[in-house]
Amino acid sequence: MSNLQFLWFILIGVLFSGFFFLEGFDFGVGMAVKLVARNKRERDQVIETIGPVWESNMVWLITAGGAMFASFPEWYASLFSGFYLILLFILVGLIIRGVSFKFRSSSENAKERNTWEWALFLGSIIVPFLFGMMFVDLVIGLPLDATKNVMNATFTDYINLFSIVGGVAVTLVSFLHGLNYLRLKTEGNVRERSLAIAKKLYPVLFAGLVVFAILAYLKTDFFTERFTSSLILLVLIVVFAALAAYGTYKDKEGLSFISTGLVFVGIVAFLFNGLFPRVMIAQDSQFSLLIENASSTPYTLKVMTIVTVVLLPIVLLYVAWAYKQFTKRVKIDR
Repeated sequence: MSNLQFLWFILIGVLFSGFFFLEGFDFGVGMAVKLVARNKRERDQVIETIGPVWESNMVWLITAGGAMFASFPEWYASLFSGFYLILLFILVGLIIRGVSFKFRSSSENAKERNTWEWALFLGSIIVPFLFGMMFVDLVIGLPLDATKNVMNATFTDYINLFSIVGGVAVTLVSFLHGLNYLRLKTEGNVRERSLAIAKKLYPVLFAGLVVFAILAYLKTDFFTERFTSSLILLVLIVVFAALAAYGTYKDKEGLSFISTGLVFVGIVAFLFNGLFPRVMIAQDSQFSLLIENASSTPYTLKVMTIVTVVLLPIVLLYVAWAYKQFTKRVKIDR
Protein backbone atom coordinates (compact mmCIF):
# COMPACT_ATOMS: atom_id res chain seq x y z
CA MET A 1 0.00 0.00 0.00
CA SER A 2 1.39 3.38 -1.02
CA ASN A 3 1.25 6.59 1.00
CA LEU A 4 -1.16 8.14 -1.52
CA GLN A 5 -3.51 5.18 -1.28
CA PHE A 6 -3.53 5.49 2.50
CA LEU A 7 -3.98 9.27 2.26
CA TRP A 8 -7.04 8.97 0.04
CA PHE A 9 -8.60 6.33 2.26
CA ILE A 10 -8.24 8.80 5.15
CA LEU A 11 -9.56 11.70 3.06
CA ILE A 12 -12.71 9.81 2.13
CA GLY A 13 -13.27 9.14 5.82
CA VAL A 14 -12.78 12.86 6.51
CA LEU A 15 -15.31 13.77 3.80
CA PHE A 16 -17.93 11.43 5.26
CA SER A 17 -17.18 12.85 8.73
CA GLY A 18 -17.75 16.36 7.38
CA PHE A 19 -20.98 15.24 5.75
CA PHE A 20 -22.41 13.75 8.93
CA PHE A 21 -21.18 16.64 11.10
CA LEU A 22 -22.85 19.25 8.89
CA GLU A 23 -25.72 17.45 7.19
CA GLY A 24 -26.44 15.54 10.40
CA PHE A 25 -27.96 18.60 12.06
CA ASP A 26 -29.90 19.30 8.85
CA PHE A 27 -31.53 15.89 9.18
CA GLY A 28 -32.23 16.59 12.85
CA VAL A 29 -33.83 19.93 12.06
CA GLY A 30 -35.96 18.22 9.40
CA MET A 31 -37.23 15.81 12.06
CA ALA A 32 -37.84 18.72 14.43
CA VAL A 33 -40.31 20.25 11.96
CA LYS A 34 -42.85 17.69 13.18
CA LEU A 35 -41.41 16.67 16.55
CA VAL A 36 -40.60 20.10 18.01
CA ALA A 37 -42.48 22.85 16.14
CA ARG A 38 -46.20 23.05 16.90
CA ASN A 39 -47.56 25.66 14.51
CA LYS A 40 -46.76 27.31 11.20
CA ARG A 41 -44.72 30.14 12.71
CA GLU A 42 -42.56 27.72 14.66
CA ARG A 43 -42.10 25.46 11.63
CA ASP A 44 -41.08 28.51 9.58
CA GLN A 45 -38.57 29.37 12.30
CA VAL A 46 -37.16 25.84 12.38
CA ILE A 47 -36.78 25.57 8.61
CA GLU A 48 -35.23 29.03 8.36
CA THR A 49 -32.33 27.92 10.56
CA ILE A 50 -31.03 25.60 7.81
CA GLY A 51 -32.41 27.44 4.78
CA PRO A 52 -29.09 29.14 3.88
CA VAL A 53 -26.84 26.12 4.49
CA TRP A 54 -28.51 22.77 3.79
CA GLU A 55 -27.57 22.71 0.10
CA SER A 56 -23.91 23.48 0.78
CA ASN A 57 -23.84 20.77 3.46
CA MET A 58 -25.00 18.24 0.87
CA VAL A 59 -21.91 19.00 -1.22
CA TRP A 60 -19.85 16.99 1.28
CA LEU A 61 -21.73 13.82 0.29
CA ILE A 62 -21.33 14.53 -3.42
CA THR A 63 -17.62 15.22 -2.89
CA ALA A 64 -17.18 12.01 -0.88
CA GLY A 65 -18.87 9.99 -3.63
CA GLY A 66 -16.84 11.71 -6.34
CA ALA A 67 -13.59 11.19 -4.43
CA MET A 68 -14.39 7.51 -3.98
CA PHE A 69 -15.16 7.14 -7.69
CA ALA A 70 -11.90 8.82 -8.70
CA SER A 71 -9.53 7.36 -6.11
CA PHE A 72 -11.04 3.90 -5.49
CA PRO A 73 -13.12 2.97 -8.56
CA GLU A 74 -13.37 -0.71 -7.59
CA TRP A 75 -14.64 0.22 -4.13
CA TYR A 76 -17.16 2.58 -5.71
CA ALA A 77 -18.33 -0.09 -8.16
CA SER A 78 -18.67 -2.83 -5.52
CA LEU A 79 -20.37 -0.53 -3.02
CA PHE A 80 -22.88 0.95 -5.43
CA SER A 81 -23.77 -2.38 -7.02
CA GLY A 82 -23.94 -4.23 -3.70
CA PHE A 83 -26.09 -1.57 -2.02
CA TYR A 84 -28.07 -0.57 -5.09
CA LEU A 85 -31.53 -0.68 -3.46
CA ILE A 86 -30.43 1.00 -0.24
CA LEU A 87 -28.69 3.78 -2.16
CA LEU A 88 -31.76 4.14 -4.39
CA PHE A 89 -33.96 4.73 -1.34
CA ILE A 90 -31.35 7.14 0.05
CA LEU A 91 -31.55 9.06 -3.21
CA VAL A 92 -35.36 9.09 -3.04
CA GLY A 93 -35.14 10.40 0.52
CA LEU A 94 -32.73 13.15 -0.52
CA ILE A 95 -34.94 14.13 -3.45
CA ILE A 96 -38.21 14.39 -1.51
CA ARG A 97 -36.37 16.21 1.25
CA GLY A 98 -34.78 18.66 -1.18
CA VAL A 99 -37.91 19.53 -3.14
CA SER A 100 -39.95 19.91 0.05
CA PHE A 101 -38.21 23.21 0.89
CA LYS A 102 -39.16 24.81 -2.41
CA PHE A 103 -42.70 23.48 -2.68
CA ARG A 104 -43.53 24.26 0.93
CA SER A 105 -42.33 27.84 0.64
CA SER A 106 -44.35 28.43 -2.55
CA SER A 107 -47.55 26.80 -1.31
CA GLU A 108 -50.43 28.95 -0.06
CA ASN A 109 -52.60 25.97 0.82
CA ALA A 110 -52.24 24.68 4.39
CA LYS A 111 -52.91 21.07 3.35
CA GLU A 112 -50.24 21.15 0.65
CA ARG A 113 -47.80 22.82 3.00
CA ASN A 114 -48.42 20.08 5.55
CA THR A 115 -47.77 17.43 2.89
CA TRP A 116 -44.36 18.89 2.10
CA GLU A 117 -43.53 19.22 5.78
CA TRP A 118 -44.17 15.50 6.14
CA ALA A 119 -41.98 14.90 3.07
CA LEU A 120 -39.18 16.85 4.78
CA PHE A 121 -39.70 14.91 8.00
CA LEU A 122 -39.72 11.49 6.33
CA GLY A 123 -36.76 12.29 4.08
CA SER A 124 -34.80 13.45 7.11
CA ILE A 125 -35.40 10.10 8.82
CA ILE A 126 -34.97 7.78 5.82
CA VAL A 127 -31.54 9.08 4.77
CA PRO A 128 -29.61 8.84 8.07
CA PHE A 129 -31.30 5.54 8.95
CA LEU A 130 -30.30 3.91 5.67
CA PHE A 131 -26.79 5.37 5.79
CA GLY A 132 -26.39 3.87 9.25
CA MET A 133 -27.58 0.50 8.00
CA MET A 134 -25.29 0.59 4.98
CA PHE A 135 -22.12 1.46 6.88
CA VAL A 136 -22.80 -1.25 9.46
CA ASP A 137 -23.45 -3.83 6.72
CA LEU A 138 -20.16 -2.74 5.16
CA VAL A 139 -18.16 -3.71 8.25
CA ILE A 140 -20.08 -6.89 9.14
CA GLY A 141 -19.06 -8.50 5.87
CA LEU A 142 -20.92 -9.29 2.67
CA PRO A 143 -20.90 -12.39 0.42
CA LEU A 144 -18.44 -10.97 -2.11
CA ASP A 145 -17.28 -13.33 -4.84
CA ALA A 146 -13.96 -13.47 -6.65
CA THR A 147 -15.00 -10.54 -8.87
CA LYS A 148 -15.82 -8.45 -5.77
CA ASN A 149 -19.53 -8.43 -6.62
CA VAL A 150 -22.33 -9.09 -4.14
CA MET A 151 -24.10 -11.82 -6.08
CA ASN A 152 -25.52 -14.05 -3.36
CA ALA A 153 -26.60 -11.58 -0.69
CA THR A 154 -29.80 -12.41 1.16
CA PHE A 155 -32.30 -10.25 3.04
CA THR A 156 -30.49 -10.79 6.35
CA ASP A 157 -27.17 -9.65 4.88
CA TYR A 158 -28.73 -6.19 4.61
CA ILE A 159 -31.45 -6.19 7.27
CA ASN A 160 -30.23 -7.58 10.58
CA LEU A 161 -30.10 -6.60 14.25
CA PHE A 162 -26.75 -4.81 14.00
CA SER A 163 -27.67 -2.85 10.87
CA ILE A 164 -30.99 -1.77 12.41
CA VAL A 165 -29.18 -0.65 15.58
CA GLY A 166 -26.72 1.27 13.39
CA GLY A 167 -29.55 2.95 11.50
CA VAL A 168 -31.36 3.92 14.69
CA ALA A 169 -28.12 5.20 16.23
CA VAL A 170 -27.30 7.49 13.30
CA THR A 171 -30.90 8.76 13.19
CA LEU A 172 -30.92 9.43 16.95
CA VAL A 173 -27.58 11.26 16.89
CA SER A 174 -28.83 13.30 13.91
CA PHE A 175 -31.94 14.33 15.85
CA LEU A 176 -29.91 15.27 18.93
CA HIS A 177 -27.44 17.18 16.73
CA GLY A 178 -30.37 19.03 15.18
CA LEU A 179 -31.86 19.84 18.58
CA ASN A 180 -28.51 21.26 19.72
CA TYR A 181 -28.32 23.30 16.52
CA LEU A 182 -31.81 24.69 17.15
CA ARG A 183 -30.72 25.68 20.65
CA LEU A 184 -27.91 27.67 19.02
CA LYS A 185 -30.01 29.23 16.29
CA THR A 186 -33.43 29.94 17.82
CA GLU A 187 -35.05 31.57 20.79
CA GLY A 188 -38.40 31.21 22.47
CA ASN A 189 -40.52 28.07 22.65
CA VAL A 190 -38.61 26.16 19.97
CA ARG A 191 -35.34 26.54 21.83
CA GLU A 192 -36.84 25.59 25.18
CA ARG A 193 -38.65 22.60 23.72
CA SER A 194 -35.47 21.44 21.95
CA LEU A 195 -33.61 21.58 25.26
CA ALA A 196 -36.31 19.61 27.08
CA ILE A 197 -36.48 16.88 24.42
CA ALA A 198 -32.68 16.57 24.23
CA LYS A 199 -32.47 16.02 28.00
CA LYS A 200 -34.85 13.06 27.69
CA LEU A 201 -32.97 11.48 24.78
CA TYR A 202 -29.45 11.25 26.19
CA PRO A 203 -30.21 8.18 28.36
CA VAL A 204 -31.52 6.50 25.20
CA LEU A 205 -28.33 7.46 23.36
CA PHE A 206 -26.08 5.94 26.04
CA ALA A 207 -28.13 2.73 26.08
CA GLY A 208 -27.86 2.59 22.30
CA LEU A 209 -24.09 3.08 22.41
CA VAL A 210 -23.76 0.14 24.79
CA VAL A 211 -25.77 -2.08 22.44
CA PHE A 212 -23.77 -0.83 19.45
CA ALA A 213 -20.45 -1.59 21.21
CA ILE A 214 -21.58 -5.10 22.18
CA LEU A 215 -22.72 -5.91 18.66
CA ALA A 216 -19.50 -4.47 17.19
CA TYR A 217 -17.56 -6.80 19.45
CA LEU A 218 -19.67 -9.83 18.52
CA LYS A 219 -20.33 -9.22 14.83
CA THR A 220 -17.09 -7.70 13.51
CA ASP A 221 -13.39 -8.51 13.67
CA PHE A 222 -12.52 -5.02 14.91
CA PHE A 223 -11.45 -6.18 18.35
CA THR A 224 -9.47 -9.17 17.13
CA GLU A 225 -7.66 -7.27 14.38
CA ARG A 226 -7.36 -3.76 15.85
CA PHE A 227 -8.25 -4.04 19.53
CA THR A 228 -6.44 -0.99 20.95
CA SER A 229 -7.47 1.56 18.33
CA SER A 230 -11.06 0.25 18.27
CA LEU A 231 -11.33 0.50 22.05
CA ILE A 232 -9.85 4.02 22.10
CA LEU A 233 -12.29 5.22 19.46
CA LEU A 234 -15.25 3.67 21.29
CA VAL A 235 -14.17 5.43 24.48
CA LEU A 236 -13.89 8.73 22.59
CA ILE A 237 -17.40 8.31 21.19
CA VAL A 238 -18.73 7.83 24.73
CA VAL A 239 -16.71 10.82 25.98
CA PHE A 240 -18.11 13.05 23.22
CA ALA A 241 -21.65 11.85 24.02
CA ALA A 242 -21.05 12.58 27.72
CA LEU A 243 -19.81 16.08 26.88
CA ALA A 244 -22.89 16.65 24.74
CA ALA A 245 -25.12 15.53 27.62
CA TYR A 246 -23.23 17.74 30.08
CA GLY A 247 -23.60 20.71 27.73
CA THR A 248 -27.32 20.04 27.49
CA TYR A 249 -28.02 19.66 31.20
CA LYS A 250 -25.89 22.75 31.94
CA ASP A 251 -27.40 24.62 28.96
CA LYS A 252 -24.04 25.09 27.23
CA GLU A 253 -25.38 24.95 23.71
CA GLY A 254 -22.09 25.38 21.85
CA LEU A 255 -20.49 22.49 23.73
CA SER A 256 -23.51 20.28 23.04
CA PHE A 257 -23.50 21.03 19.33
CA ILE A 258 -19.77 20.48 18.82
CA SER A 259 -19.86 17.30 20.90
CA THR A 260 -22.72 15.63 19.02
CA GLY A 261 -20.90 16.49 15.80
CA LEU A 262 -17.79 14.82 17.20
CA VAL A 263 -19.86 11.73 18.04
CA PHE A 264 -20.43 11.42 14.29
CA VAL A 265 -16.73 11.92 13.61
CA GLY A 266 -15.92 9.23 16.16
CA ILE A 267 -18.37 6.76 14.63
CA VAL A 268 -16.96 7.27 11.12
CA ALA A 269 -13.40 6.95 12.48
CA PHE A 270 -14.36 3.75 14.32
CA LEU A 271 -15.83 2.19 11.16
CA PHE A 272 -12.95 3.23 8.88
CA ASN A 273 -10.40 2.08 11.45
CA GLY A 274 -12.07 -1.32 11.46
CA LEU A 275 -12.20 -1.46 7.68
CA PHE A 276 -8.47 -0.78 7.25
CA PRO A 277 -6.65 -2.11 5.23
CA ARG A 278 -9.83 -3.20 3.46
CA VAL A 279 -12.52 -1.16 1.79
CA MET A 280 -15.06 -3.99 1.43
CA ILE A 281 -15.13 -6.86 3.92
CA ALA A 282 -16.11 -10.24 2.52
CA GLN A 283 -17.58 -13.06 4.57
CA ASP A 284 -14.82 -15.14 3.02
CA SER A 285 -11.70 -13.12 3.85
CA GLN A 286 -9.87 -14.12 0.66
CA PHE A 287 -12.39 -12.09 -1.35
CA SER A 288 -12.16 -8.87 0.70
CA LEU A 289 -11.38 -5.80 -1.37
CA LEU A 290 -8.16 -4.16 -0.17
CA ILE A 291 -7.06 -0.54 -0.38
CA GLU A 292 -4.01 -1.44 -2.43
CA ASN A 293 -6.08 -3.38 -5.00
CA ALA A 294 -9.05 -1.00 -5.27
CA SER A 295 -7.33 2.31 -6.00
CA SER A 296 -6.68 4.27 -9.15
CA THR A 297 -3.22 4.55 -10.71
CA PRO A 298 -0.45 6.39 -8.83
CA TYR A 299 -0.54 9.19 -11.40
CA THR A 300 -4.28 9.74 -10.87
CA LEU A 301 -3.85 9.85 -7.10
CA LYS A 302 -0.95 12.27 -7.43
CA VAL A 303 -2.94 14.70 -9.61
CA MET A 304 -5.93 14.47 -7.26
CA THR A 305 -3.70 15.20 -4.29
CA ILE A 306 -2.23 18.31 -5.91
CA VAL A 307 -5.69 19.63 -6.81
CA THR A 308 -6.97 18.91 -3.30
CA VAL A 309 -4.03 20.66 -1.61
CA VAL A 310 -4.69 23.77 -3.72
CA LEU A 311 -8.50 23.88 -3.52
CA LEU A 312 -9.37 22.43 -0.10
CA PRO A 313 -8.13 25.43 1.97
CA ILE A 314 -10.17 27.76 -0.26
CA VAL A 315 -13.30 25.64 0.17
CA LEU A 316 -12.87 25.44 3.95
CA LEU A 317 -12.36 29.20 4.20
CA TYR A 318 -15.51 29.78 2.16
CA VAL A 319 -17.54 27.40 4.33
CA ALA A 320 -16.28 29.14 7.49
CA TRP A 321 -17.14 32.56 6.00
CA ALA A 322 -20.61 31.39 4.92
CA TYR A 323 -21.46 30.09 8.38
CA LYS A 324 -20.17 33.28 9.95
CA GLN A 325 -22.71 35.26 7.93
CA PHE A 326 -25.58 33.34 9.52
CA THR A 327 -24.65 33.36 13.18
CA LYS A 328 -27.67 35.34 14.37
CA ARG A 329 -30.56 33.56 16.04
CA VAL A 330 -33.73 33.11 14.05
CA LYS A 331 -36.64 34.85 15.74
CA ILE A 332 -40.23 33.79 15.33
CA ASP A 333 -42.36 35.98 13.10
CA ARG A 334 -45.13 37.28 15.34
